[in-house]
Formats: sequence, C-alpha cells, structure tokens
Amino acid sequence: MFDRLKASLDRLLPLTQEEFIHFVMLLKPRRLTKNEHFLRAGEICTHLAFINLGCLRYYYLKDGEEFNGQFFFEGAWVGEYQSFLTGQPAVQYFNALEDTELLVMHRSDLQQLYADVPKFERFGRVLAENVVIGSQHRTASLLFETPEERYLKLLKERPKVMERVPLHHIASYLGIKPESLSRIRKRIAENR
Repeated sequence: MFDRLKASLDRLLPLTQEEFIHFVMLLKPRRLTKNEHFLRAGEICTHLAFINLGCLRYYYLKDGEEFNGQFFFEGAWVGEYQSFLTGQPAVQYFNALEDTELLVMHRSDLQQLYADVPKFERFGRVLAENVVIGSQHRTASLLFETPEERYLKLLKERPKVMERVPLHHIASYLGIKPESLSRIRKRIAENR
C-alpha cells in the first residue's frame, strides 16, 4: 500500500527507514466512492491527501455551473492549499471521479513533523512550489493558448486525463462547452 508513497517521497528527499515509518504513522487511510467529495467550498481544509489509487478533480461552482481547475491521479498530493495554510474557508471543491484511496495527514501532524524531522520542511516547500508552478502554468495556458492548442497539449502531456476523465469535465477544464470540444475533436480527426 505504501510503495507509491515511498516512490513519491524518494523523489523529494532521502529518508531513512525510521523517518519513512514516522511519516507513515501520521497518515490515515480514507476511501472515497465515485462522486464523493474530499472537500467542499466553505469548509476549512485541515488535511492534505496523497492519492494512492484513483482520480480527484477540483472545481469551482458559480451560478450552479462547475468549472474544473485540475485533475489529480495516483502519486499526487492534493488539498486546497490556501485554506490549508490560512485556516480560511475553501473556495474549491475536490471530488472523486473514480473510487479513490487516499492517505491523509492533518495540518497539525504536518507541523509537528516539521519540528520532529526538519528535513521534511523540504517536502512542504516542494509541495508549495508545485502549487505555484501549476497555478502559473494554468493561468498562462488559459490566457495565451487557443482551446484547440490546450486540447492538443492535454493529449500529449496528460494522457491519463483523456483516458479517465469524462469529456464534459475535460471541456470545462479547457474553458469551453462540450459542443466546442466535440467540434475540435472532429476537426483534428478529419485532418489526420
């Protein structure tokens, strides 16, 4: 159960067996069924979660319409970072697109981990850096790429999204309506 987690941590920092066990002891398993929420807007994000199996998305809700922000798969850490850091209510929803297995860590446990094993501060820093990089990349994509360019990039860089995420969620992520995505897909297929 912890192989994927160990591989994820090994990419960030070298750990002794004792340090890894100390880390694992702070995690609690949690299962989400398809469409179940890990976090809803208005709640305070008190946990980070490692996706052991499954897929989550985050989305915003405005006037009853969902706007997808990102999709996460096995090996990713998720949480509404702003809420997690500030203790303010979340503005995003996180829900499972598949039955999902998580390993969750409470904020207070993470803070204690930083005190107990200072090299884990690197773990926190890298997570924060990834959030910033992902946010800037997403903003630039929406500002400077056409929907077709975003779609082609998604096909090339994130094949899991195309394999495992429903098309209406992909359209929302691309910032277009499902009908527009259908036209883009048809045009691309005709030009091959």
